[in-house]
Amino acid sequence: MTETVDQIFVILKHWLVAHLPVGIQPIFAAALSVASIIVVFASLFAVTTILERKGLGRFQNRYGPNRVGPYGLLQPLADGLKSLTKEDIVPQAADKAVHLLAPLVLVVAAFLGYAVLPVGRNMVAINLDAGVLYFFAVGSMVELSIFMAGWSSRNKYSLLGAMRAIAQMISYEVPLILSSIAVIMTVGSLSTVAIVERQAGYTGIWPHWFVFTPWGFAGFVLFMIAGTAESNRSPFDLPEGESEIIAGYYIEYSGFKFALFFLGEYIGMFAISGLAITLFLGGWAAPFPFLNWIPSYLWFFAKLFALIAMFIWIRSTLPRLRMDQLMNFAWKFMLPMAFINLVNVGVWRFLPPGLSRWLVCAILIAVPYILLGRGLMQSGKVEKRIYRFAE
Repeated sequence: MTETVDQIFVILKHWLVAHLPVGIQPIFAAALSVASIIVVFASLFAVTTILERKGLGRFQNRYGPNRVGPYGLLQPLADGLKSLTKEDIVPQAADKAVHLLAPLVLVVAAFLGYAVLPVGRNMVAINLDAGVLYFFAVGSMVELSIFMAGWSSRNKYSLLGAMRAIAQMISYEVPLILSSIAVIMTVGSLSTVAIVERQAGYTGIWPHWFVFTPWGFAGFVLFMIAGTAESNRSPFDLPEGESEIIAGYYIEYSGFKFALFFLGEYIGMFAISGLAITLFLGGWAAPFPFLNWIPSYLWFFAKLFALIAMFIWIRSTLPRLRMDQLMNFAWKFMLPMAFINLVNVGVWRFLPPGLSRWLVCAILIAVPYILLGRGLMQSGKVEKRIYRFAE
């Protein structure tokens, strides 16, 4: 019975496909997987927006949305209808074709990454041998869409916001990929399914999740910080700094096009969180062996909701960084720590199991962390400012 509940969606898919002619079965199976991904994560977007606005309200000692529907739960529906009915204004000097394509490319790029994320046991759209490489390859389309939006608007604020966004995303994409390489080195495969299966075992009641190793914990922290910057989430939300460049690269967008940008950012955040779960948190695996009776897909989405709650908590807590702080942190701290963590993985691999391995690898992370952190703080000191006035 437990196995049937866990595989209910896989069984249902196979049953539906089996009733069709053999020639169109692969096409229908692919279409069914795509439709399921779009429906589930678009619905998650709607749920997350109301949870975030309610959560931020509580953090800031206010109610949040509470007018539309019971307890304000229908607010996402009202927002969606408003976006559909608002006027679509396109600047006269804009490149109208590129202006239209930019939000579409962003949303498509965000959804394509889900094809290789295993959201449950045997629940992955396509099991590619190079799944992690595919994920980052399609993710690189996001930078292209942002540049398209900034350039096509023919607005200096839009172009400046696009340039800032691209500089930020490229800077943090390097440590993001390097932190993933640590897992790939350990597993010896780029397949997301193989990575999850490697973490599915237990030693007693202790899971074999990579986050419970010194290099895995460091890699997870680096991955989540870089993923936050890649998702343009606070405190790395400089591309849309309203106090400096009004609204960034999508200042000239309104109506449903703006809603697509909004959707794409959240879908991208879910995808980055899903990859973090796959690489470091055991994917769909239960945290303890006696909880394996709970369906695997519920564990994946429970971990996903936990990471979403972390994103909301960070947004309500930390102020926005300056641009120089953002870039210094990426190149002077994140990048060296990511390289050091790769060395740490090699040391972990060749040292014999035991307490000494844990101590050596923990020291290899802690010492550079302290030294790089101190160097970053010293370089960020502001000298005394002397004001000169005209006599």
